[in-house]
Amino acid sequence: MDERLEDLRSAKNPKARIKILKGHFATSHSHINTYIDMSTVKSRHNNARETAKVLAAAYLSNTTVDTIVCMEETEVIGTFLAEQLADENQYSLSKGNNISIITPEMYQDGQILFRDNKQRMVENKQVLILAASITTGKSVKQAIESVLYYGGRVCGISAIFSSVNKIAGMEVNTIFTSSDLPHYRAYSPEDCPKCREGQRIEAIVNSYGYSKL
Repeated sequence: MDERLEDLRSAKNPKARIKILKGHFATSHSHINTYIDMSTVKSRHNNARETAKVLAAAYLSNTTVDTIVCMEETEVIGTFLAEQLADENQYSLSKGNNISIITPEMYQDGQILFRDNKQRMVENKQVLILAASITTGKSVKQAIESVLYYGGRVCGISAIFSSVNKIAGMEVNTIFTSSDLPHYRAYSPEDCPKCREGQRIEAIVNSYGYSKL
């Protein structure tokens, strides 16, 4: 990986740690000036558990969760989040629930699908959507539409980083916001100032990571 990566730790919990890299990058929906690497919190169990503790705090006393839909390789965090919410040893509206952790199938045209064997974990359930990074909110909106289509009720949206505060009228529960990355910017490809200045795109980035061009 690039040696320019810098650590960014959450004030809420320093083990909820991400890395950032400044430059010119392309995502599926936009161009961004900062790549956010979440490999640590997605893949290392201690960091994932501490990240889940921070996210769980927003739901313990006010939200019942039956299912967590994990997007962008957040299954490890999602599992620890379910453990926190269902913990018999603390006060939680989800206490004792056998919370389902599911990942939808996602297609390039934006379609999000839950196969027949997983639809019972969505229909008539309180569904929490968990994403890694939210830039425009487009993917999360598609996830919301899919959950509603399959008869579920979206009870919350969580992310490690989000540059937006609300999606479809719902507050985004996030650890890192634009205030933690004050110079973070996302642009539509046609409005990207770096492109207008002739700066080449350094890498393609998505939920799987970073690939130099």
